[in-house]
Amino acid sequence: MHRLRSLILPLLLGALLAGCGGLPASTEKVGKVYQRESFAAEETFSRLFDANVDATCEAARRALLSQGYVISKADSGLVRGAKHFQPEGEVHVEIAFNVVCVGDGPRQQIATAYVSAQQDRYALKRNPQAASLGVSALGSISVPLSSTQDSLVKVASETIPAGEFYDRFFTLMQRMLRENTSEPR
Repeated sequence: MHRLRSLILPLLLGALLAGCGGLPASTEKVGKVYQRESFAAEETFSRLFDANVDATCEAARRALLSQGYVISKADSGLVRGAKHFQPEGEVHVEIAFNVVCVGDGPRQQIATAYVSAQQDRYALKRNPQAASLGVSALGSISVPLSSTQDSLVKVASETIPAGEFYDRFFTLMQRMLRENTSEPR
């Protein structure tokens, strides 16, 4: 018995150490996401427009509205909107846009629109619930009742990195800006 214990103890200790050794590697992967952040001088998330801050943000608001986005905030220099999708039966996706318009130039006659969109993905989670029904007049008869409670659980979230996605949005913004400034007053 003593011999068996002396063999099992080192095996258990080795398994425990091996398990603990794996934890920092997975934590390390997640912890170093910031190293992929390039802070390059590319214009994926921003564009310069030949209009003031208010007109630029109004073009962004109209572009989002024209695509079915619900606007949650539209102040001077800021537009937020979101749209919901259901690409599969038990999957829900939400895209949320944030647009910040900042004046540029000596008299703020031009503006830069900074845009980022976040995609959140939700999955349906079923939580089974059980209950029983007792009928006292008939004695202690219990009939099991079961039901499920469904809820959406966020399973992923990321800032959309695709340059083509933003290019299409900026092109639509430019069109909205042209249409808005060419209207007779």
